[in-house]
Amino acid sequence: MPENSKLLIVDDEPALRKALRTSLAASGFDVLEARDGGEALALLDRTSVDVVLLDINMPGMSGVEVCRRIRDFSGQMGIIMVTVRDSEDDKVQALEAGADDFITKPYRLRELVARLHAMLRRLKAKQNPSETICRAGALEIDLRRRLVIKDGVEVHLSPKEFDLLAYLIAHQGAPVMHTRLLRAVWGPEFGGEVEYLRSYIKMLRKKLEADPAHPEYLVTEPWVGYRFRNPSEIKFGHESE
Repeated sequence: MPENSKLLIVDDEPALRKALRTSLAASGFDVLEARDGGEALALLDRTSVDVVLLDINMPGMSGVEVCRRIRDFSGQMGIIMVTVRDSEDDKVQALEAGADDFITKPYRLRELVARLHAMLRRLKAKQNPSETICRAGALEIDLRRRLVIKDGVEVHLSPKEFDLLAYLIAHQGAPVMHTRLLRAVWGPEFGGEVEYLRSYIKMLRKKLEADPAHPEYLVTEPWVGYRFRNPSEIKFGHESE
């Protein structure tokens, strides 16, 4: 993680903000606070930050609206939305508003820190796009040469399978919605063919996973989409479809 990465916590609960500020500062973050959406937007108008940790449920301006407004002036800032457990609608709304990731309450500090670190790595990768080789567990993926090596043996993927894998890797660690995946890989006329997408993910799992029923790399976010995860990193969330 870059030194002194700047993080903005947006939450209407003072005790929670204080606890998070203390814990995240001890984890190496430079932490700022805002008690509501208006205060957050005013702060961001005069201060640059790397990542925003944004509660979805706040009085006044909702977290979803704050997220949309941040995206109106910044496509580079990382946004992690804090959602309500088991509310798939919240997760979909967060991603549609422009959030990069979400974390559900209640969560462990270790999980939050892992998500923040993953976010910062993705931001750094966007700034240095020359990296063309991804290593994750037993896999080595050469994006430029379109090669996949598993345990030292080349794995044959169809062009669409590789395009799907490459797109997930480009957003490594983040959830990617079904619609976004379909449109990015198959074209703008696609979006509702979720079963089509599932069949390709199933084929990729058979080729890449040691146990396709319990995937390490291609992880399902129920009702939302998929996430490419490096198994050498801390594991959280759902493991299979």
